[in-house]
Amino acid sequence: MKRFAGWLVLACVVIGLDQWSKLAILARFAEYESRPVTDFFNLVLVYNPGAAFSFLADHAGWQRWFFVILAIVICGWLLSMIWQHRREVLQPAAFALVVGGALGNVIDRLVYGRVVDFLDFHLGLQHWPAFNLADSAICLGVTLMIVAQLRESRRARSLS
Repeated sequence: MKRFAGWLVLACVVIGLDQWSKLAILARFAEYESRPVTDFFNLVLVYNPGAAFSFLADHAGWQRWFFVILAIVICGWLLSMIWQHRREVLQPAAFALVVGGALGNVIDRLVYGRVVDFLDFHLGLQHWPAFNLADSAICLGVTLMIVAQLRESRRARSLS
């Protein structure tokens, strides 16, 4: 149970850092306000009512509840996966990062009706879509899932 609780703590840390960073941006920026940090990175306040890369952002609002329900269902499944893999390191860490990121964005959808994004990377005038710490945790978690699966595949091949 201690191992499982540790993975839940990781998910909660992700949620906490995500929400803290969003509150800091919301307190200091107006919507669409941008402040350069480096030649390739700005802080900017934008809202995303859709999913990754503003997928479904231009719809009438049903997508808010669709993404909330989808995230909660996926988080429930991932929590069961954390329990199953609780004695490992890579897989449950990956699952916990995704859970924390997904729930961080769910909080935004429930509180603001859309997700708060503020990290803006660019090369000249070409900007990557703005994102947040929750999105970063989800991407890192998915990357770790892939790494874990590749390791497992190699291990299985070497045993056969």
